[in-house]
Amino acid sequence: MSINGYFCVGKNFKEEIVIEKSRFICEVFPVECEEVARKYIDKIKKANPFATHNCYAYIVERGSIARFSDDGEPQGTAGMPILEVIKNKKLVDTLVVVTRYFGGIKLGAGGLVRAYSGSASSAIDKAGVREFVLSDILKISFSYDKYSGFLKFCDNVKCKILSQDFAEDVCISVAVPDGECDTFEEKLTDFMSGKLAISRLSQNFQDYGEEK
Repeated sequence: MSINGYFCVGKNFKEEIVIEKSRFICEVFPVECEEVARKYIDKIKKANPFATHNCYAYIVERGSIARFSDDGEPQGTAGMPILEVIKNKKLVDTLVVVTRYFGGIKLGAGGLVRAYSGSASSAIDKAGVREFVLSDILKISFSYDKYSGFLKFCDNVKCKILSQDFAEDVCISVAVPDGECDTFEEKLTDFMSGKLAISRLSQNFQDYGEEK
């Protein structure tokens, strides 16, 4: 994670693969705190009471907390490989749980590492990744006749409309990536012929979705 942003898994996702007759069911989740991660883990364990292992790893609190569990697999063959996948993909606020139903064929230490890390990597890739960018939150007010033009302006720059209030004037809350706010304000003021009011409220991290 950098000071200006971070990445996490894009969405909840579940995938099953079979390796030497063992079923490996990998589930990934975007999670912000350890409490939520633990709830997901407990839910999966309850849903798979006859599973041989429920191994997991997570990095939460924007990278400040990292945990993993081999859940009975030989030490270092499950939880740590899953955690390394999360780290190598530079993700935070991400939980990965791999449930194994043993199929009768032992994989050996190397085989287990490949199975757990491969399951985690495949599921994360298919779930996608979301980027959260440190952003300035702006309050922008203007008359109703400027509204359609404002929306067209926003379609051509990187910003995110957070809220809209239609009262005496249109009042909109907008997120703009840190470092781009001055340029955004200058271009918007010029585009609107100066007929608007802008104030900066705060900073936080925002997900802008796909690049425009």
